[in-house]
Amino acid sequence: MTSVERTMMALWGVWWQRWPRWVAWATMLWAVAYAGFGLACALSGASLLYYGGGAEASELSWAVVAVGVLATLVSGAAVRYGLRPALRVLLWVACGLAGITAFSLLMDVITLMLGQGVDSRAAAANKALAALGAVLLAATARSDRPSAGTAVRAPSAAPQLVQHTAWVGTLTFVPYAAMKLEWASGGTFAGITGDEMLAVSERNGASGVFLTLQSWGLDPTALLAVLGVFLLWGLVRPWGQVFPGWMLFLHGRRVPRWLPLAPALLGAATLAPYGVVGIGYLTLATAGAVTMRRGDFHSLGDALLVGWIGMVAFAAYGIALTIAARSYWLRTRPARRMSRLSVSAE
Repeated sequence: MTSVERTMMALWGVWWQRWPRWVAWATMLWAVAYAGFGLACALSGASLLYYGGGAEASELSWAVVAVGVLATLVSGAAVRYGLRPALRVLLWVACGLAGITAFSLLMDVITLMLGQGVDSRAAAANKALAALGAVLLAATARSDRPSAGTAVRAPSAAPQLVQHTAWVGTLTFVPYAAMKLEWASGGTFAGITGDEMLAVSERNGASGVFLTLQSWGLDPTALLAVLGVFLLWGLVRPWGQVFPGWMLFLHGRRVPRWLPLAPALLGAATLAPYGVVGIGYLTLATAGAVTMRRGDFHSLGDALLVGWIGMVAFAAYGIALTIAARSYWLRTRPARRMSRLSVSAE
């Protein structure tokens, strides 16, 4: 590493350690831009929903404007008057609203990873901006907290209860992955054959990458489930904090905290509510309280079977990922160093 690179890294470290001083300004700038984005969508008629325009799309655009204006006022007050208790509450309220707006961002990310285009660019941009704002608002709400310190903690495993939760999240994905691989291999499940499922994917605009993997007997969503389980166990085992030996060039180096936490928080914020709400809807549909469309399946029972397998997997995994991410966050916080003066005083 050259002297210039060391200097740049040192400056970056100093700037990043001072994030409580600039994060409120960054949040205010984001809020102004987000309100402007919502206003532009409202005036131009751009839909922030996947199913066309109409009154619902216009109302959502104005809701985005309202969230942006609220965040602008609150973050501006935090810059001007400091972080008062009432402002902290309002920041968390705005953070929650932005988080709700960013719901299903993970689905767009997965779609782009598989080489497909998103259904609505404006809606995808709205979710990405809302997710960024949720992070900035949460950071601003915590900007008056004392620093956790600089000492690096030794790698550690999560408590047994958290690991048991990880097992639940892992095992509930097995039926989902098996179902997807059965279709990809040309088999039949829930009354629908692999060829029929492939035709459905083509009709829905699946990308060439997606279709090629399916033709090889590999379902991309099943592969993503495997990566999700890998992420889950990385959050609860020590090798998720230090790169293991099989990673040749990174062996022994510390894993940056953001590397597993960023996808974990994104996945938890999407899959947990998606699965829980889905289970509630399937419960009502199974009881006959609501009418559920069978879609591409030959019977309502087949559609319910597939729905239950998917929603239980998403809900259990999303909740397990939330618990594991929290444990990882707590176990990897920098420990506070004790000064010699305080040690001698004891």
